[in-house]
This record gives sequence, structure tokens and C-alpha cells, in this order.
Amino acid sequence: MKEAELVEYIARALVEEPDAVSVKEIRGANVTVLELHVAEDDMGRVIGKDGCVANAIRTLLRVAGREDRRVVLEIA
Repeated sequence: MKEAELVEYIARALVEEPDAVSVKEIRGANVTVLELHVAEDDMGRVIGKDGCVANAIRTLLRVAGREDRRVVLEIA
């Protein structure tokens, strides 16, 4: 499973409006940036209290990702 698919799967499970979830993947030389877009009302669910949910998703990306490529998650 690609990193973008993993983020989309997790976000759809967390939010009230799963149809509003989209992930845009921007690839660089050594870095991949994943931009996660959710409905404004669901932003708190994806970020979590003190960013706990967002940090957990970033941890999963580090574990699931390749060692030669860094993955950055941005939530918009």
C-alpha cells in the first residue's frame, strides 16, 4: 500500500465526511510531501488533541515508508 493510500484510508475512518477527504502527493528528489485535505468540521478529528492523531499518522508513515525516502504529512 502506498503512503498516500494509507493516509487516505486512516483519514476516511476518522472523519464524519469521508467523501471530502483527498490526498495530494508531491514527489521531490528525496522527499515526498502528502497534503491531506478534509472538511473544515473534521479538522479537529484528524489533528487530535495536542496533535496526537496527526503525530500517530506520521509515525505510521515512517514505519511504512522506505528508508531512502522521507515522507512529510501536511494537513490542510
